[in-house]
Amino acid sequence: MVSEGNRALRRVPEGATAQRIEAAVLRLFSQHEFHRVKLIEVAREARVSLQTIYKYYGDKETLVYVCLDRWLSKLTGRMIDHLRGIATYKDRLRKVYWVVMDFFESNPDVAQLIITSTYIDAWRRHDSFRQDELMGLLLKVLREGRDRGVLNEEVDETFLLDFMLGVIQRVVLMWVLRGREEPLTEQADIQFEMLWRAISKS
Repeated sequence: MVSEGNRALRRVPEGATAQRIEAAVLRLFSQHEFHRVKLIEVAREARVSLQTIYKYYGDKETLVYVCLDRWLSKLTGRMIDHLRGIATYKDRLRKVYWVVMDFFESNPDVAQLIITSTYIDAWRRHDSFRQDELMGLLLKVLREGRDRGVLNEEVDETFLLDFMLGVIQRVVLMWVLRGREEPLTEQADIQFEMLWRAISKS
């Protein structure tokens, strides 16, 4: 049986309509808590009918999570592009870390939306939560490191991913909460070296 989330992911609008809806979602849900935003406000901001929102997304949670899925898909695409031609494993992993930081530095409202308007328990029940393409790419890079004998072999790549994402999430969260006072990428190399020492094989 196909869930509402799956159907919405397959039939979201394209072109200018999608861009207006995504821009409205990003502005409203990054500036206000989830429960304070009404769908009619999104429709007005996006210059579409409320019926259009219901037709393509069904409910407010699906609207936010489908849009978030599309933004994170852009992160995946950028990561794939940046990893091409990098042979040294450490440099590949360094690039992964930098691309994530650069993405949120370039899209701070996406980070703010995740903080302000996503509830982890609700998001995990939505199909977009798994982020199969992005998580698959990250796991592939980490598995490569274990296969080469470069990364810690006492834990599997799933734990290495959890550890790495935990560092990334905390750094991005505090960057947002501290008012984005400096570029997120400014200390990316230093942070990565600290992360590398924690997960690389000693």
